[in-house]
Amino acid sequence: MKSPPSRFAVEVFQNEYLPATGREVNAVVTVTASGGAALPPAAVVIMLDVSGSMQYPPAKLRGAARATAAAIDTLRDGVEFAVVTGTHEATELYPGGGRLAVADATTKGAAKDALRRLEASGGTAIGTWLTLAERLLRTTKATVRHGILLTDGRNEHEEPEALRAALDACAGRFTCDARGVGTDWEVEEVTGIARALLGSADIVAEPGGLAGDFTALMEAVMGKGIGDVSLRVWTPRDAVVRFVKQVAPTVVDLTERREEVPPRAGAYPTGAWGEESRDYHLCVEVPAAGLGEEMLAARVTLVVPDPAAPDGPPAVTLGQGLVRAVWTDDVTAVTAISPQVAHYTGQAELAGAIDEGLRLRKAGDGVGATARLGRAVRLAYASGNEATAKLLAKVVDVEDAATGTVRLKTAVTQTDEMTLATRSTQTVRVKQSHEAREEAEPSSEAE
Repeated sequence: MKSPPSRFAVEVFQNEYLPATGREVNAVVTVTASGGAALPPAAVVIMLDVSGSMQYPPAKLRGAARATAAAIDTLRDGVEFAVVTGTHEATELYPGGGRLAVADATTKGAAKDALRRLEASGGTAIGTWLTLAERLLRTTKATVRHGILLTDGRNEHEEPEALRAALDACAGRFTCDARGVGTDWEVEEVTGIARALLGSADIVAEPGGLAGDFTALMEAVMGKGIGDVSLRVWTPRDAVVRFVKQVAPTVVDLTERREEVPPRAGAYPTGAWGEESRDYHLCVEVPAAGLGEEMLAARVTLVVPDPAAPDGPPAVTLGQGLVRAVWTDDVTAVTAISPQVAHYTGQAELAGAIDEGLRLRKAGDGVGATARLGRAVRLAYASGNEATAKLLAKVVDVEDAATGTVRLKTAVTQTDEMTLATRSTQTVRVKQSHEAREEAEPSSEAE
């Protein structure tokens, strides 16, 4: 298990030079957390679908029980936890009584004994599962609060608005990884849960793969060393933040998650961190300025709530980076492209092209689907995103990856299509610092 983070480094990659009329500043902010701190208190709720469909085939329910048992074994002693079973309503399987258990040999054994009593019946109302998980996690003082949710079906027994309301109530309360087992669930529902709660989403096509997946998820949670981290963006007067997106390891648009922090700053949630690195794409529109002038376009600060002031500011600063704007008439300077910004712009477009291509394919628009998925193949090839390229090759026949020339496959398995849809937002990292500069220098000399 990796050490939890004790230090955060913030790097800013951009071309700060703007032409006389330029107002849009783009930057990629890389945040790297390194280890060394003591493990903080943590709490986890596992939410298991036990609706009627989980007994078809029976291996699904057995696989879910084995996976949950494996995840419980991965808990370190002292972590608070609970298991919730979900149908058209939510039930506390363990420990019950509206509380969390504290992990040790006895409570882990009792939780695994409870899993042997699982039976599948009823419908699916995921919002009730999340609501119960939030209620349980509300009882803890742990700084790292997390959920793991497994479903095999569509959320058919509550209105979409009810799920949305539950997600809104849970956002900021805990993070959550969501998994779909089999192929009878809705990709947008599972990925939507993960997006709203700053977790990961994936497909586990066969029940036999659940134990390994749940174990890896729980190991990652046990490595989280700090929770409730926010990316705070300050901008000068009359500047506007156009968007803030996480672009690695996955694409997550945080723009609408902004919370105002006067004066002239906004906080964007990033969830809990272990020893890891993430990239964020920031776009700011700045007020016009004259040639030769410079401006601090944004100050990006990584912060956590102050334990001494749990209900609000001040916050503890973990790291900071500066985004600059410089106006010049040097054509070479203003036309240079930041490798990081260009790379992640392409990765975001790749995710969008896959999403649109699959939607057009489902709607029967073969021409439109071919064009968008061909564009996705070209972007995946250009960026070196081999994992996504392999998934695309299961949906289209690739004639020329460099140009994006493809043909739709006449037969595509539902597993392959859902895997591509679920993993479309996974990105590859851009080459960092010295590697990017080494590649950029020859092109600058050529100009």
